[in-house]
Amino acid sequence: MPQKYFADQFDDEEMLYMFRKHPIVMRKALIFSSLFLLAGVLPSLIWPTFQVFFGGLAIGLLLFVCTLFYSWIGWYFTVYIVTDQRFIQISQKGLWNRSVVDIGINKIQTVSYQVKGLEQSLLGFGTIVIQTYVGELVIHHVHHPRAIQKRLTHILRELGVTTAVPASNE
Repeated sequence: MPQKYFADQFDDEEMLYMFRKHPIVMRKALIFSSLFLLAGVLPSLIWPTFQVFFGGLAIGLLLFVCTLFYSWIGWYFTVYIVTDQRFIQISQKGLWNRSVVDIGINKIQTVSYQVKGLEQSLLGFGTIVIQTYVGELVIHHVHHPRAIQKRLTHILRELGVTTAVPASNE
């Protein structure tokens, strides 16, 4: 019996690969939460005392950590899992909102990727598109999309799933 790696794993199912989005998805929260640090020390410009400065800094730091933690939860618990039977997308939005997409591995037709623009090229992230019989699953902000697309295609070939290999857009 294979080892269980996630809660919804079937008894006869083996996890082959797991990946996440690039940490760049937390950039807005990082910028926004940094404003809390700045706002925390601004009152010390009006009342220049150590108590006001360090008190404001402590409050700003607390708000910074809370805001960044909320964003980190969404990044860390959003995972993409490939097993020998299916492809699973688990998306976490905040603390209480989770959605799961489950696609049979034999339903996948093509796996392609796209790296578009200077930011994506420099920071090494892009978009993966998984084409199925029903439609397509688009995964944005994926870290190393070329390597992941290659790995997914290799797994599909090993499992005997024939896919068309699309031309990649880089």
